[in-house]
Amino acid sequence: MSTKVRTADTRERILSAACEVIAETGFEKIRMRMVAERARVSTALLHYHFDTREKLFTEAMTHSFAHTAVDVERDAGTAPAAVILARILRNLLPTDPELHQDWRLWQELWARALRDETTRVFAVDLYAQLHAWVADAVRRGIAAGEFTPTDVDDLSTLVLSLSDGYGIRLMLRDPTVTLDTALTSIWRHVSAALGLPETMPAG
Repeated sequence: MSTKVRTADTRERILSAACEVIAETGFEKIRMRMVAERARVSTALLHYHFDTREKLFTEAMTHSFAHTAVDVERDAGTAPAAVILARILRNLLPTDPELHQDWRLWQELWARALRDETTRVFAVDLYAQLHAWVADAVRRGIAAGEFTPTDVDDLSTLVLSLSDGYGIRLMLRDPTVTLDTALTSIWRHVSAALGLPETMPAG
């Protein structure tokens, strides 16, 4: 294994461990040692890659989002646009344990962004990436003739707003909101805007 590959593997393990520890413990309580132990690396090696908790946190958030996007877009060139968009919507909610962990990271980000300007700017940038993710999928569907033309930015903003609102209540285990009702509600708005069937596609 080359040095470059080993370095990439080490960073991957550290970032995955950081995501787990931050989600479990909360950013304010984590120590670099805790992440090093979870990643099975020395504290010195962890500091070599990430010299501050803040840098580790922002890299972990970026890592989490990037992995989700890659998985969802794995066959974007061949799958129907509606299937890709439906996948994105499912991945914007805490639909499985991994996404539940991602949501805990987002909640840590929101809380820190309210108190720290650097984190606030980072959070706004991450939202811009999420917005572009949804918008690009919609634009592809419109360009392919699968979707009815619409105001893409307005729809993307609505999707993110609905996802945040429902996601928070799902994370709170609000008994009046279920994953099925959340997805049905969000898809109803999306399908109406894009001229799609009201039933959300599988895949």
